Amino acid sequence: MTDRPDIASQLAIIERRIAEVERGFTHDVDVVAVTKGFDGWAIEAAVAGGCRMVGENYAQELAGKREVIEAWKPEVHFIGRLQTNKVRLVADLVDVWASLDRVSVVDEVAKRAPRARVLIQVDTTGDPGKGGCPVTDVPSLVARARDRGLVVEGLMTVGPTGEPAEAARPGFRQVRGLVDALDLDVCSMGMSGDLAVAVQEGSSQVRIGTALFGPRPPKN
Repeated sequence: MTDRPDIASQLAIIERRIAEVERGFTHDVDVVAVTKGFDGWAIEAAVAGGCRMVGENYAQELAGKREVIEAWKPEVHFIGRLQTNKVRLVADLVDVWASLDRVSVVDEVAKRAPRARVLIQVDTTGDPGKGGCPVTDVPSLVARARDRGLVVEGLMTVGPTGEPAEAARPGFRQVRGLVDALDLDVCSMGMSGDLAVAVQEGSSQVRIGTALFGPRPPKN
């Protein structure tokens, strides 16, 4: 197809946007290329264009991309709502489980992927469709994951859908505070629409889909 975007050029634009944000933090900000909804070409293009991390939301879709993942070897982040019965389908493909939000999922990942790298997802919107651990339960879920042998690298959150980017700021600030209080490294927050606010509030990892790849194709 001739209408596929130049991912290297799009990535350079994203990195420039990040660099232009005025912020009180000095850490680097990594870009996770969200390849969900696209065919395998997006993973190939992401890796070839300089994105070593890709994000997928659905276990069955990820499993269907096994061949391209094994060929291109990106660092795969599972960023969607995780069902315990789907963990086994992709346990050997996922490098970072970025959406652990309840004890049952923590326990299943620990069983299927011992010593895995994980992020705890924090609910900052109250939207049950997004998933996420209540803020007050985050320390205990972090402790549970560590007790089960998982490597808790940080926290993740998703801003409100359909709202101005500024609406995400209080939740992002809260998650950054939790990351610091728990002495964690990764603060994963911010997507194409609220990237600048997330970076201002201390994100160290943004998840970018449409700004890299364009609109997702309609589902069949």
